[in-house]
Amino acid sequence: MRLNELLRLIAGVFVLLALFLGAAVHPYWNYFAAFVAVNLIQSAFTGWCPMMALLRKLGVQE
Repeated sequence: MRLNELLRLIAGVFVLLALFLGAAVHPYWNYFAAFVAVNLIQSAFTGWCPMMALLRKLGVQE
């Protein structure tokens, strides 16, 4: 998997996990889903995403 596809997969898993935990454990987990969404929105405007920087350091191909 390349960088963009892996980033989308991780973001989707994080959101689904946060929504599940928000329903099963505590509603505050929904703030984690909101954090992921806000991070995706800001990366669309700035071109910088912390997860992409981490994946690049781990050697994921562009």
